[in-house]
Amino acid sequence: MKLIILTQYFPPEIGAPQNRLFELAVRLKNAGVEITVLTAMPNYPQMQIHDSYKGKRYAYEEIDGIKVHRSRIYIPRSKSIFARLLNYFSFVNSSYWTGRRKLENADFLLVESPPLFLGMSATRLAKRKNAKLIFNVSDLWPESAEKLGLVTNKLFLKMAYRLEASLYNKSALITGQTQGIVKSISDRFPKNKVYWLKNGTDLTFFDAQQHSRNWRSDNGFEETDRLFLYAGIIGHAQGLEVIIEAASRFLQNNNVKFIILGSGPEKEKLLALSKELTTTNVIFYDAVSKQEMPAIISACNATIIPLKKLDLFKGAIPSKIFESLAMEKPLLLGVEGEAKELFIDQANAGLFFEPGSAEKLTDAINILLNQPDLFDQLGTNGRNFVSIHFNRDTIASEFFKFLSENLK
Repeated sequence: MKLIILTQYFPPEIGAPQNRLFELAVRLKNAGVEITVLTAMPNYPQMQIHDSYKGKRYAYEEIDGIKVHRSRIYIPRSKSIFARLLNYFSFVNSSYWTGRRKLENADFLLVESPPLFLGMSATRLAKRKNAKLIFNVSDLWPESAEKLGLVTNKLFLKMAYRLEASLYNKSALITGQTQGIVKSISDRFPKNKVYWLKNGTDLTFFDAQQHSRNWRSDNGFEETDRLFLYAGIIGHAQGLEVIIEAASRFLQNNNVKFIILGSGPEKEKLLALSKELTTTNVIFYDAVSKQEMPAIISACNATIIPLKKLDLFKGAIPSKIFESLAMEKPLLLGVEGEAKELFIDQANAGLFFEPGSAEKLTDAINILLNQPDLFDQLGTNGRNFVSIHFNRDTIASEFFKFLSENLK
C-alpha cells in the first residue's frame, strides 16, 4: 500500500497537526505502508522559514524513514485575512506542481484540512497520481471561522461552503478527528463514507515514570508550589483570558502558580491583560519542542484546557488532553460536549468548569487544592482511560485495517 500525506504542517514544526500526522505516518510505515509526505517549508508557529530551509523552493529529506518533499510557501508579515489567504494559496499552488513532478503514483492521498483550500491541490494530485482521495478534517472550516467571527464576508463564506461540499463529494473517504466532526459531516453529506480517525497519544513517550520533575526546580519553582499548566496555541478559540482572570483571585496564595506556554496571535493581548491585572503568579514561556513537553507536564500538578463557549466546540477535543492524561495529570476542562462526556463523565479524569467563567475555574482549582488526593486519583484515571481508548498504536492499526478492507 502506498500513501501520500499532503499537509501544510509537519515536523520539525511543533503543534498538534504536526505531531498527529507524523505519529500516524510512522505507525503506518511500520505496518508496511510506503509513506510519502508533501508539505511546506517549516515556518510554524513563528511564521518564519526555519534557518536551514531559507531561500529554498524545494527540499527533500527523510525523517524516521519517511520520505518528505517540501515546497515553497509565502510567509506574510500582516495578519490580515488577505495575507492569510496568500499564505494558503501559495502552498496550494507550489504543492501541486511539486507533487506533480516529484511524487510517484499511490493508492491513497490523505490531505489535512484546514486549510480547506489545500483540497484544491489534493483533488488534482490524487487524479494525476491515480490515488483515492482521503479528506482528513481536524476542524470544520469554514464553519469555525464564521462562528469565531474571523470571516464575516457573506460572499466569501458562501464560496467556501461550496468548496467544502465539492471537496467532500470528490473524496473516497472523509476522516474526522472527533465524533462531533464525523456527525456533522455525516448529517450534511449522508451519501459520503466517513470514518472517525481519532487523535491519541504515544503512551511510551508520554509516560510519567520515565521523566523527572527537574524542570520545576530549574525554573525556580518550589516543591510545595501547585503549578497549573496551559500549553498550546495561544489563539482566538481558546479564550485564555479565563486563566488570567482566575489567577488574579489567587494572588494571596503564594504557592499557586499558572504557566502559559506557547505562541500565537493572542499572546500580546494576554500579556497586556496579565500586566493590567498584576497577575505576578502567571508565568509565560515560549513554545518548546515536543521532546521537552513530557518533562514540563511531569513537573506540573494539573492542566487547564479551555475553549470559548460556542456550540461549535461541543464537538472539539483539544489534542493537549491526551498528553496530559498520559502523563497522569488531572484536567481542568472548560470544554462542553464531547470532550466533557469522554474525559470528565466517562473517564473521571478531571474537573469541568463552564467555558469562559473565571469564577467556575476558580472553584475547580479550589476543589483540587482542598482535596490534594484528587491530583493523583484523577491522574491515574486519565492514564488508564487513554491507554484503553486513545492509544496511537491501536488507532493506526485500526485505520490500516479499514483502508485495506474498505477502500481497495
